[in-house]
Amino acid sequence: MGERAMPGSAVLRTERLSGGYGKMVIVQGIDFSISRGEIVAIVGPNGSGKSTFLKTIYGIARVFDGKVLFEGADVTHLPPEAKTRMGMSFVPQTENIFPDLTVEENLEMGAYIIDDPEKIRDAMEVVFNIFPVLKGFRKVLAGALSGGQRQMLAVGRALMTRPKLLLLDEPTAGLAPKIALELLDSLKNIREETGTPIIIVEQHARRALELADRGYVLVAGRIAAEGSGRDILSRPDLQELFLGVQKKSLVEKRKEG
Repeated sequence: MGERAMPGSAVLRTERLSGGYGKMVIVQGIDFSISRGEIVAIVGPNGSGKSTFLKTIYGIARVFDGKVLFEGADVTHLPPEAKTRMGMSFVPQTENIFPDLTVEENLEMGAYIIDDPEKIRDAMEVVFNIFPVLKGFRKVLAGALSGGQRQMLAVGRALMTRPKLLLLDEPTAGLAPKIALELLDSLKNIREETGTPIIIVEQHARRALELADRGYVLVAGRIAAEGSGRDILSRPDLQELFLGVQKKSLVEKRKEG
């Protein structure tokens, strides 16, 4: 089990970060932080810039202004591969596995920066501890997995490098409520097993905030609110803002389904 660092030791901070694509600025002036061992949820209406913010951190989207500091180092303009080698792992919403490779081969591909076969085997066992269902499919082509199992594999691939920070971009998109809840519940297993801090952009805002230590609400590319998940959920104005017409939580939908 990974060691939990003392609260307050920030693994990543952004300072006045602005990012987007081409000449279009999507996120503007965002100050953000995540400490070791934390789960931080980013929620907000569709089109608010949540995914773009993650991609700006990781180097996929363009940085217009501000800084990204990873373990105290300025990594603002480093490419994604360099950030991966430093310990940052990003799981995109789609096209995040190799369907023509087996589950085991996908995990091995996730460990491409590791040269030690024993470390790769150990990392794979950690993934199987977190997602036991994958162990039974280790020799099965990933393309034959269900949608939920594919997302588990995508997250598992990202964990193979023993990352210092995990970035998840809407991992439950398109999944049935029951499967989505199971995947979200696995976040705490990841933290307990590896100690890895997690930033998650999630459409199921209520459940993500229930699981997270802290949350940020983005609206039109800016932070509208931040605080503990419980504090954000307790504010009716914010519930209306990012939950919209959702009257039932993911847990309630699972019980119905």
